[in-house]
Amino acid sequence: MDWVSLSLLCAFSLASADAATKAWLQGFSARELVVVRFGVVGLLMTPLLVGMPPVLDLPPAFWAWIAALIPLEIAAMLLYMAAIRDHPLSLTLPYLAFTPVFVVAVAWVLLGEEVSPLGAAGVGLVVAGAWLLNSRHAERGDWRSWTRPFAAIVEEPGSRMMLAVAAIYAVTATLGKGAMRHMDPEFFGAFYFALLGAAVCLLILLPRPRILLKLAGRPGPVLLVGVLTGLMVYTHFLAVQQVEVAYMIAVKRTSLLFGILYGVLIFRETGLSTRLPGGVLMLAGVVLIAR
Repeated sequence: MDWVSLSLLCAFSLASADAATKAWLQGFSARELVVVRFGVVGLLMTPLLVGMPPVLDLPPAFWAWIAALIPLEIAAMLLYMAAIRDHPLSLTLPYLAFTPVFVVAVAWVLLGEEVSPLGAAGVGLVVAGAWLLNSRHAERGDWRSWTRPFAAIVEEPGSRMMLAVAAIYAVTATLGKGAMRHMDPEFFGAFYFALLGAAVCLLILLPRPRILLKLAGRPGPVLLVGVLTGLMVYTHFLAVQQVEVAYMIAVKRTSLLFGILYGVLIFRETGLSTRLPGGVLMLAGVVLIAR
């Protein structure tokens, strides 16, 4: 498969995993969902480590990057799971589009990267899309009310949580560049998720072994979410091997639109006429930033 098809499959798998989590794992806590999304996926990714060079040969710098990445990744997933479990998908998932906006600032501080005029235009589109998603808060004929949608982003708990996730992902994306300097990309994804799974089992599952009983009580949904997430990870790294990461991520962000459609079609969330154009604007901004 070409990289575009793989990236679209990756986006669809991500949105499907989120929708399946919201539909069939509603009674699970955020910690339990993190075990599913990292622990189960870590086990599924383990076979991909066959043939990987010895990890003992990796320099200390690699392990320093990993030590910084893992706690941030777990914190982001805890917020992510709580947001999509308890709040409308159409008011949470689109805010992941803010990740490249935050990356602009983080990469400038840590890497000295500057924003191009095209990237600045992309930032403007993301902000415009965020306004449109919450435009119901504005009143017709009152120009002063146009700022209310931005305030609504902070007032909506799910949107606020996902904005925090986007900010953390901006940091992990930047730090990940350092880690990948010391390991081939084809092994890094599987190894990273295996480490995440091990960390989750150590930090969450070991102190709370009863979580296993709850997971065992819902084997079908747990396995489905794990498989969908694993497919997302697998297609992600297959696509990355074929094209620059920026282009792949831009296409992968179509998961935002899939998430909005899932929210309307399956969970009967209202406001598609307003939220879908907002999501499209945000996605267009992501594409411009990634170019």
